[in-house]
Amino acid sequence: MTTVDGQDWRASSAPEAQAQSRIIAQLTQELGARPAQIAAAVELLDSGATVPFIARYRKEVTGGLDDTVLRNLEVRLEYLRDLESRRAAILASISEQGKLTEALAADIQAADTKQRLEDLYTPYKVKRRTRAMIAREAGLEPLANRLLDDVNADPQTLAGEYVNPEGGVADLKAALDGARDILSERFAESAEVLADLREHLWSTGLLYAKVAEGKETEGANFRDWFDFNEALRSLPSHRILALMRGRQQGVLDLRVGVDAELEAMLPHPCVRRIADVLELGNLFDLTVSQRARWLADVCRWTWRVKLLPGFETELMGRLRYIAETEAIKVFAMNLKDLLLAAPAGPKAVLGLDPGIRTGVKVAAIDATGKMVETSTVFPHEPRRDWDGSIEALARIVRRHSIKLVAIGNGTASRETERLVADMSKRYPDLDLTRIVVSEAGASVYSASELAALEFPDLDVSLRGAVSIARRLQDPLAELVKIDPKSIGVGQYQHDLNQRELARSVDAVVEDCVNAVGVDVNTASAALLTRVSGLNATLAKNIVSYRDANGAFPSRKNLKDVPRFGEKAFEQAAGFLRIPDGVNPLDRSSVHPEAYPVVERILAQIKADLPAVMGNKDALKGVSPTAFTDERFGLPTVKDIFAELEKPGRDPRPEFKTAKFADGVENLKDLQVGMILEGVVTNVAAFGAFVDIGVHQDGLVHVSALSETFVKDPRDVVRVGQTVQVKVQEVDLDRKRIALTMRLKDDSAPARRSGDAPRSNGGGNNNGQRRGSAPAGRGAPPAADGAMAAAFAKLKR
Repeated sequence: MTTVDGQDWRASSAPEAQAQSRIIAQLTQELGARPAQIAAAVELLDSGATVPFIARYRKEVTGGLDDTVLRNLEVRLEYLRDLESRRAAILASISEQGKLTEALAADIQAADTKQRLEDLYTPYKVKRRTRAMIAREAGLEPLANRLLDDVNADPQTLAGEYVNPEGGVADLKAALDGARDILSERFAESAEVLADLREHLWSTGLLYAKVAEGKETEGANFRDWFDFNEALRSLPSHRILALMRGRQQGVLDLRVGVDAELEAMLPHPCVRRIADVLELGNLFDLTVSQRARWLADVCRWTWRVKLLPGFETELMGRLRYIAETEAIKVFAMNLKDLLLAAPAGPKAVLGLDPGIRTGVKVAAIDATGKMVETSTVFPHEPRRDWDGSIEALARIVRRHSIKLVAIGNGTASRETERLVADMSKRYPDLDLTRIVVSEAGASVYSASELAALEFPDLDVSLRGAVSIARRLQDPLAELVKIDPKSIGVGQYQHDLNQRELARSVDAVVEDCVNAVGVDVNTASAALLTRVSGLNATLAKNIVSYRDANGAFPSRKNLKDVPRFGEKAFEQAAGFLRIPDGVNPLDRSSVHPEAYPVVERILAQIKADLPAVMGNKDALKGVSPTAFTDERFGLPTVKDIFAELEKPGRDPRPEFKTAKFADGVENLKDLQVGMILEGVVTNVAAFGAFVDIGVHQDGLVHVSALSETFVKDPRDVVRVGQTVQVKVQEVDLDRKRIALTMRLKDDSAPARRSGDAPRSNGGGNNNGQRRGSAPAGRGAPPAADGAMAAAFAKLKR
């Protein structure tokens, strides 16, 4: 029985209900919603409902909480439940020790973070044998208490009473050292001391970096951090991760401390804070007593030996957590932009995966994405069969009525683009549009198990060309097959917490797939797996059933798929589309459970479904409120009206293409002042990377994104966006390009404060395209100038 002063705290406080109430209250405060909304959303999540389903089809239940709020709720709910579980375990542990007082129980119940809970639990944790334990066993705790409590005590005199060679206390020094160990452990376990010093260090502390002994040459990439310090609170995510990588590689030694001037103060600021928090009085005046001086030494010992090492580890962990959280957030936002890029749509596409000696791999796909022909042509070195390649490509284009050509942006992409341009000039009747697309991750997909299952008889090298063609036709459907870390829209993603990264990525992909909807009769198993309510097994079963029985004529036929039960149907049906089904509603996002609402609408306006769907005037003058009932409220009915007006709406933007400048194909072709069109490939806190068709992305520093101040680059640009940029500076040796979107600027901006060049720590890890060298890897920093300023944040 767990008790507080003899009473069962569990029975009296109903802990499960109390914990649930605390969670709802905390989420309500954090998310700015009403308790009823939070409670309803939690109940739905616990019942197995997915975030896309709740956001789209349970608006009445949650009061209209959107997918962003629901995702935050989902993450915080897990944390808060872990917190409550830990709270219960701590209460039980302390109670079993017989040390749980009402005041302590109240403090534990009020703790709102895991850190606060652990601080309160610190004195009661089972420890390894410590010096303080040995001192207590030697009978020195009364001495420690007397020295702490009696302001008139004399340490030397009192200690003499506790000298006991037979008991392990050889002399006065041993007695006083034992008392010091007891008090320093007590001080270091004070929740108030821990909280105060933690906040003080975080607010005023610095992270110091220096080169590890003997690593000056080996760690050249990190040399700008060989003698470095910066305030903990101001360190940006990418710089923290770079410093952590330097430490991981054994090049940098990192430590947490305070400003050098404060470090030299006597007493040390943190030592004084220990005395102040514990209300020990003035211990540091030259005129104080011997007892006060002894206690001051105890505080110094507490800081240097007991607290500083632990805080250093803890704050390093806090820095890493903050950096990883921000990097994962940036990765997720960029991935969302990439997945929701404009699709070319159901059009036949010719995919070209450029290569030089190995040839250009060719794949033609029809309007449904089915591969219809593959080939390899050799227009470049060493064969230089330019004319033969054009003739071969023209035949494929004519044979399959192709109008779009997707060219991978790796090695020889501009040369291959010139090949297609030459073909268009020779055969203008082909009426071709050529687009250079990112091939990041194509090689990963080509060698994957999924690609092997999809194309078991196709050479690995040709699978990449299929992927390039399909990602132009429908980027979302194709990119879901590739590990997002290989797509190249993040920073240091391989250094991050892989569990949290995977969870964030899965949430983004799920939200994107369900926002667009999926054609159940053409979707791959990889795409279907991401649909609300489906898993890998159900997705495979759908594909197998479709292969054996032909296209699904209606949504209700999904129930014929093995293991596709009512719960899965409820969660998935609204996101699975059948464009040419027997029921026109099956191509819309109207959920089958709401079909009776549509029937009531049609009955009132006396019209049939084909006449209403897509006719924006059909429902004019009809009020949605007339069709609400106990199950379907106004939000759902309004959604139905909107869907009837524009069935199967695609949230992705209109398809547009960027045109790279003719004659600008490599770094040597660039000239300062050139205005070029390009595509944003990655967005980071310090700016945006833009592909301008020279096999190396340029950087638009955040300060060069707009004429006005920009706090977040994503307020101005997104991955996949077509932009105009001006060349500011080109560094041929380091393969770096500084760009600006401030097209009226006459010259490159001067170096900004804090933009000193720093090593990128062995690579930016931005998922470089095949055939391109990572920017700055192994290169020395620029001595000075605008290029250094433009790339400073990239390197940090």
